[in-house]
Amino acid sequence: MDFVTQLALARYEKIGEIVGKCVERVEKPQTFSDLIDTVVLDKYLGIPIFLALMWAVFQFSFTVSAPFSDAIDLFFSFCSDWAKSSISNPELASFIGDGIFGGWGFVLVFLPPITFVFIALAILEDSGYLSRAAFVMDRAMTKVGLQGKSFIPMLLGFGCNVPAIMATRTIEDETDRKITIMVNPLMSCSARLPVYMLFAGVFFKEIAGAVITSMYLLGILLAGIMATVFRKFVFRGKPSPLLLEMPPYEIPTFKSVLSNAWARTRLFLKKAATVLFIGAVVMWFLTTHPWSATNGGELVQNSYASIIGHIIEPVIKPLGLDWTAGVALLGGFMAKEIVVGTFGMIYGVGEESVADVISKHFTPASALALMVITLIYVPCLATIGVLRSELGSWKWTTFVVVYELILAYIVAWIVYIAIHYGLGVP
Repeated sequence: MDFVTQLALARYEKIGEIVGKCVERVEKPQTFSDLIDTVVLDKYLGIPIFLALMWAVFQFSFTVSAPFSDAIDLFFSFCSDWAKSSISNPELASFIGDGIFGGWGFVLVFLPPITFVFIALAILEDSGYLSRAAFVMDRAMTKVGLQGKSFIPMLLGFGCNVPAIMATRTIEDETDRKITIMVNPLMSCSARLPVYMLFAGVFFKEIAGAVITSMYLLGILLAGIMATVFRKFVFRGKPSPLLLEMPPYEIPTFKSVLSNAWARTRLFLKKAATVLFIGAVVMWFLTTHPWSATNGGELVQNSYASIIGHIIEPVIKPLGLDWTAGVALLGGFMAKEIVVGTFGMIYGVGEESVADVISKHFTPASALALMVITLIYVPCLATIGVLRSELGSWKWTTFVVVYELILAYIVAWIVYIAIHYGLGVP
C-alpha cells in the first residue's frame, strides 16, 4: 500500500475515533438517494447500468443532433454551390466555395452532437450520478494504472475525442489526467464509423457487425495496454486513491444544465474549430493544386496531395496499401470521415459508388489493415488542437502523435500478415 493511501486511511481512522467520542449515532431511515445507490452501486449491476446510461447519452446526442447537423450541412452546401456558380474566377470560386464555406461548414457540423453530449453529461453531473459512475469503475481502472474518474472521458471518446479530452479536467491528479488524455485518442470516435461500415460491408458482409465491434474492442484493449506502459515507464507511480463524496440525487435545473453545456461548447469552438477550419483550407489547397495540372481541381491524381501519397506509398505498401490509401489517410488527418469521401474523389465517383470501386483495389487483408490504421493513427486536427491545449506543450502532443503512428503501423502489419499469409486469405 502506497504512502498516500496509508495517510488517507490513517486520517479517516483518527476522524472515526473523534466522531465516535463526540457523536451519538441514531438509526436513520433510508433516504431516496440511499435506495437508488443500493442498485446503481451494486457489485453486479453497477457497471451494466453505467454502460446503459452512457449508451443512452450517445443515442440521445447523435440522434437528436442529426437534423441540426444536416441543416448546417445543407446551408453551407448551398453557400458553397452559390459561390462557385456566382464567382467568375474558377480558382477564387473554388477557394470561397470549397475552402471557406466548405471548411466552416465542416467545422460547424460537429457543433450539434458535441453540444448535446455536453447537455446530457451536465444532466448526469447535476443529478449526482457521475460521482457514482467513477466509484463503480475505480477497481477496473486501477488495474491498468488509472482511477475511476478516467473511465468517463475514455467512454466519451466513443462519441468524440475532443469533448472526451476536455472532460479529463475532472481528474485532480495531474499524472492520472495526462495518462488518460494520452490514451483517449485510441477510443474509436463516431467519425471512424463510416470507414468501418464501408470496408466491413464490402469485404466481411456476413460478419460485418462482428468486425466493426472488434474495432471498438481493439481500441479499449490498446488503451489499457498503453496506460499500463505509461504508468510503468513514463509516469512512474500508482494511481491516486479515489476519495469521493457522494452527493444526494437532485433534479437538474434548466439554467444550470445550459450554463454548464455552453461553457464547454464555447471552449470547443474557441480551441478546436479554428484549427479544424485551417486544416480544411489546407486540404483544399493540397487536393486542387497545381491548378493547371489538376484541371481546376478535377484531377486529384496530379495534385500535391497525390505527390505526398506517392511519397507515403513505400511505407504503407507492406500493409497491402497503395498511394490512394495514403492520400485518403492524409485526408483523415483532418477528420476521419473524409477518408471515404477522399476515395470517391480519387476514383472519380460519388460516395454511393465507392464500395464497387474499392472492392477492386483492396483485399480483405488490406481492408482490415486500413480499418486498424484508421482506428489508431494520428488524431484529427481538432483532437490535436485540444491535446496541445490540455497537455500544455507541443512536446507531449508530438509524443502522442508519434506513439500512435508507430502503434498503428505495428498492429496493422500484424493484422495484415495474420490474414494475408497466416490464414491464407487473398
